[in-house]
Amino acid sequence: MLFGYARKSKKSQKLNLQIDALLKYGVEEKNIYADSISGAKYERKNLDLLLSKIQEGNVFVTWKLDRVARSVSHLAKLITEFNDEGIDFVSIQKPFLDTTTSYGKFIFTMFSGIAELERDIIIKEH
Repeated sequence: MLFGYARKSKKSQKLNLQIDALLKYGVEEKNIYADSISGAKYERKNLDLLLSKIQEGNVFVTWKLDRVARSVSHLAKLITEFNDEGIDFVSIQKPFLDTTTSYGKFIFTMFSGIAELERDIIIKEH
């Protein structure tokens, strides 16, 4: 099952472009979650709701990577969680970040490695 996520930071921004791209990709409207909040915020109501529903074998689809995470650490954390839970990830605007393909799985694995490295560095420094 496909789940989509869209986000805008400012009230003046629109979600139409993102929502249209998710629908065109094949995400059903009922499975699209959107927030109107800064991407720097880790806790986002509808992202958290989506993450509570998505499960093994599902695909998390976003229009653009920065709609999901605005920091490497947040992205690495999400990617590690997806990898651990058997969830694929697709960024429509960044086709190299598509774990439904072999190349995308390779990139995904690299991000997971970065997350693990970051964790090891934090542990050793404290």
